[in-house]
Amino acid sequence: MKQETKTPLHVNALMVKLRSKYAEKQWNETFNLVRRCMDKSTSGFGLASNQPLLGCLEGLQKALNVTSLTAMATRLETIAKQKGLGSHQSPTEPTCYITSDMFYLEVLMEPSGEVLDVKVAHHGEAPVTCEELIKLLRLKNFEDFSKKLEGLSSLYHIHGDSETKIKTYLALQSLETDLMKMSRFPRPVVNTNPRIDAILHGRVGNLVPRREGNPMSIEYFITPYDQLEEQMMPGLSCYGNKVLVTVDGTIILHKLPVASLIEDSQQVENERASLFRGLDGAVSMDLPACFFLKFPEPFPILTSFIENIQRLTGISMAEELQYIPFYQLLTKAVLEQKHCTVDHLDQYFLVSLPDNHFHSYVLSQEASLHLKKPPEGALINKIPFSHPEQVPSILEILRHQSAYNTLIASCITVNRADKGFPASLHFEVNYLADSSFSVSFQHPLNDTLATVVVDVDNSRHITSKLYTTGAPDMSVNDYITKVLNRCMSIPVTMRAISRKAAQWNNVPPAITEAPILPSSTTPPPTCSYYVVSVPAPDSDAEVNIQTINPYPDALVNVSCMVSKQLLSAL
Repeated sequence: MKQETKTPLHVNALMVKLRSKYAEKQWNETFNLVRRCMDKSTSGFGLASNQPLLGCLEGLQKALNVTSLTAMATRLETIAKQKGLGSHQSPTEPTCYITSDMFYLEVLMEPSGEVLDVKVAHHGEAPVTCEELIKLLRLKNFEDFSKKLEGLSSLYHIHGDSETKIKTYLALQSLETDLMKMSRFPRPVVNTNPRIDAILHGRVGNLVPRREGNPMSIEYFITPYDQLEEQMMPGLSCYGNKVLVTVDGTIILHKLPVASLIEDSQQVENERASLFRGLDGAVSMDLPACFFLKFPEPFPILTSFIENIQRLTGISMAEELQYIPFYQLLTKAVLEQKHCTVDHLDQYFLVSLPDNHFHSYVLSQEASLHLKKPPEGALINKIPFSHPEQVPSILEILRHQSAYNTLIASCITVNRADKGFPASLHFEVNYLADSSFSVSFQHPLNDTLATVVVDVDNSRHITSKLYTTGAPDMSVNDYITKVLNRCMSIPVTMRAISRKAAQWNNVPPAITEAPILPSSTTPPPTCSYYVVSVPAPDSDAEVNIQTINPYPDALVNVSCMVSKQLLSAL
């Protein structure tokens, strides 16, 4: 039997008196009374005992339309208090100010409450009109406006007094200035798309400056699938992996630059050591803060890569990390992004392919013969660093890890089945060392075991070798490497190997009929895939990209013909 919630007697008595008092009054009269109460200053509501009342007022304000100058000013005052900021109105003009020690917002309004302009001024800087904030307030989108205000406040979450916060903000400004200078350094152009070229080959990726409460961001990796989707659909921007450039308070002191360290932006790449000035007392200070590259979502990374970053920056991250077997870590991360959970570790993932074929993949959780235990990794939320010179090297490590993750994640889908599922081909992925792994499978033309060893040297150089019974064929390895670099998908590469093997022996593929699914298994959805057909080196044929999706569960229908020059450019 459910227990009824009891209301205190004095509350009941108060409600009876209120109902009795206002029973004969018109609703408009009561409504105007509530309005007048809400228009009064809430400066005395800071005490904890007054928080329920303040919460009621906030709820009422959200429910009411903002149709006057007073109502707009009151709503801005409430939002400011929620974020721990001050606010006041100009005594001579319809302007409201939201203030802190380090920045302020100036909201200029019409007497009717319509917003004319919103200006943001950081410490020591002139006010700058912010179009996005103007748009949000004109649309009465106070929720997103509040988030933008929170983003501005987060720039100054530093321990210490105002002077310390000012110095820390100067450090962030100097870092952003040097990163912008580095983004303009001359370098060879690799990709015809300037944005994609900056993402994959730029020293600091594709840099987006800080603005309107959004931190500076760096895009550093994008998959071939997203590149092709963007190319085939003009106007569509597919965003790759990115990090946010921030500064946060720390318990220990770090020596941070408070002025630009790049003396000459025209220095050539090979003279990288001479690009930056030394961190002497004139351009640096010991501050209770540190620079961070923050991930929008936790990023799976191998232990060896974490150690490389720590050696590079000299700052430990180990205290905040929990290490688990990496394939288990990556599987959970990928499936959580797809809003799916993994029931147990030793599980097959089904990848649907054209002609009703299926591949099944299992990521081995066992250690290789030469390893004592399986490789481990951790989810990281941010990377600390103290010098702008460290950013390009950190980004290269992140690109390397992203390429490795992309390859392994191409085998992970929400479609799963028990062992023995009648897929066309079965594959087992095994970790070898660092960023190398193997894919073992039964040869499509005989009963022998075949293995493809993949070495991810970096994000731009991936090599593969096929090991079977008999003498190795270097042309086959070149073919597999071209396909793998072009699509960065294990299922697509394995399909290409199977089809090519059938062509070499002038026989049809090993499996031509669709498998019969067990009654307990839901058929995987039909997906579109990109598959690459690579011609022989001496052939004039074109590279054919059919509609096969290298990343399972993505639904895209694209078909095109891409010249051999595009493949060679990649």
